[in-house]
Formats: sequence, C-alpha cells, structure tokens
Amino acid sequence: MRAVKVAVAMSGGVDSSTAAYILKSAGHEVVGLSMQMYDNLTNADTTYGGCCTIDDLADARRVAWKLEIPHFTLNLESNFHEKVITPFVQGYLSGVTPSPCVLCNTHVKFDLFHQKARAIGADRIATGHYARLTTGVNGQLELRKARDLAKDQSYFLFELSQEQLSESLFPLGDLTKPQVRALAADAGLSVASKKESYEICFVPEKDGYGKIVEREAGVAPGEGAGEIVDLDGNAVGAHDGYYHFTIGQRRGLAVGGSADRTYVVDVNAFTKRVTIGPGSALEKSELNAERVHWIAGSAPSSSVEVQARVRSRMADVAATVTPLDGDRARVAFAQKVRGVAPGQAVVFYQDDVCLGGGWISRQP
Repeated sequence: MRAVKVAVAMSGGVDSSTAAYILKSAGHEVVGLSMQMYDNLTNADTTYGGCCTIDDLADARRVAWKLEIPHFTLNLESNFHEKVITPFVQGYLSGVTPSPCVLCNTHVKFDLFHQKARAIGADRIATGHYARLTTGVNGQLELRKARDLAKDQSYFLFELSQEQLSESLFPLGDLTKPQVRALAADAGLSVASKKESYEICFVPEKDGYGKIVEREAGVAPGEGAGEIVDLDGNAVGAHDGYYHFTIGQRRGLAVGGSADRTYVVDVNAFTKRVTIGPGSALEKSELNAERVHWIAGSAPSSSVEVQARVRSRMADVAATVTPLDGDRARVAFAQKVRGVAPGQAVVFYQDDVCLGGGWISRQP
C-alpha cells in the first residue's frame, strides 16, 4: 500500500502503540489521536477496569514522543456517554445484558473518531484490534479473524460497513501477542510490558457495574430489590437489585438448600424477579436476533450455514441463520448452547470470515 496519512487510535496500551510503530516504520504519515471517554478527575480515587484513564493518556503521549509523531487528545466524553454508557445503563434496567465494547467500536471508534480523523486530513484510521482485512472474489472487503485466535477481536467489529472497512487498517492482524510485545520492546516503547485489562473501561473495579447503573439512573440502593425464584416460581431468596444479575451468572446468589450449581436463567425488570436454575436451564437450541447487520451490505436471499458465537470469549457453534423481515434473523444451533443472553451480540462466521451479526432479543 502506498504511503498515506493514518490516524491511529492510541489508547496508551501496547497494542495501539505497536500499531502506530508499525505504520510509522512502513513510511506512513502517522498522527496519534487518543480519546478521553469519561471524566477521570471526578473519580480520582477510583481504579478503573480498563483503558482511557489519565495514566493511559499519558502513556500514549510518551509513545508518540518516542515515535516522533504528532499526538492529540479528543474529548469525546459526552458522545461516549450518549452512545455507550446510557445504553449500557438502560440495558441493565431492562433486564438484558448489554455489550458496551461493540457499541463503542460501532459508534465511537469507527464513527465519531473516524469523522475526527477525516477532519485532520487522514486517509485511513488504524487501531490495535486483532483482526484482518482481505478482498473477496467479488471485490468486497472481508473482515477476518486474527491469526492469533486467542486474541481475535472480530466479534466486536461485526457492525462495521464496507465504507468503514475501506478506510481502516488493522496492523496487528497477522501477529501474536508475544510478537507485538517483542516489537514494542525492540522499538523502546515504554508500554512494551504493560498489563492489559479485560474489564469494561468505565466501570470501577471496586464498585462493579451495579453502582454505575444506580449513579447514572438515580436509582437508590435497594430500589430494585426483589425475589430470587426457582424455575417453578417459588421464592428461594432475595436480592437488593435485579440489575446486578446477568444470565449465566453464578456469583452473588445468596440461596442455599441445593447441592447442584445454580445459575441465573432470567432477569425480569418488571417483576424484579431473578430466576435461577441448573446449568441445563441455560441451554438453548435457537434464538432470535434483531438489528442484524451483514458486512457484505445486504442479507443473503435464503438460509445460510455459519459458525455462530453468542459471547466474545465463547467457542463458535455450527448454526443456520434464516433472515427475517425488519433486519431480523432466526439462528438455529446444531447443538444446544449455554449463556444465550438478550442484549448480547450473536456474530456469524464462515471459516475465519465474519459475515456480520445481530443483537439477541428476548424470546417470546
């Protein structure tokens, strides 16, 4: 690829820093842009669980200085709140399990950030995502899993369009994490051995997401209290807020009397009831998805055989996707799947090509 001007989304971590280094080394004109997503100063005594803290932004500036590239910080706090935090809170209040990382990629990193990059004359944007781009036989771009399947992040990118992909670069797609750290070390980047986080960036580690819901929605502790019931509707315990629970959860269930492991199998926001049951109660053979997005630009004309993933760290399962009207689809699995949670994303693959995906809806 000819040398172009690339805006790199620099979070201050080793992945985005190494992506900037790779592109600079390849001769591109690189500009580092960091995103301030939330106000760290009002929570200075709180340890956050992920990226974009004050220290992370400082790390990004150090890397940019080392690479001798310009660096700017974008204040996207209000946009991030509208597009990510508000839907996150509304999801839990509705009894579903939101996926904020997908929303952040769709609406912030590959939309708003993309607009900011264009405004400074960038031809492409680049991120530290572990994913790959190829061109298919029909000339369309294909989003593929990373070579390092343990680090693959294509699941979080399923809502990207052909236009967005055409202006995006994923320099780490063919590398493993150890290779990325080695490159960063060889380049003398201070973040080469920096610890990575798997938590939601705006959720304080010591508080958990329930506190975020209470703060943002003005919900008093205990206001969402209700019963914990078994599959027959019998009360077996109590909780202090239904929004503290997600389908498949085991921790925090203050119930006794059962020798078997019990899990959350339903969260009802209307009754404030949390239903628990054995692991078998989590098994589903099909689901309905809404707001389905196909990366090719249009839905297939008939049912298609895929491998589907219902959570980012779960294994793919063979499935048949049948497109329905109104950007919906029915997904039938070849084997029962655990942990199907309304509000999460179901993503479709054929081999290592991501076809797209949708949002799991509450079953009728």
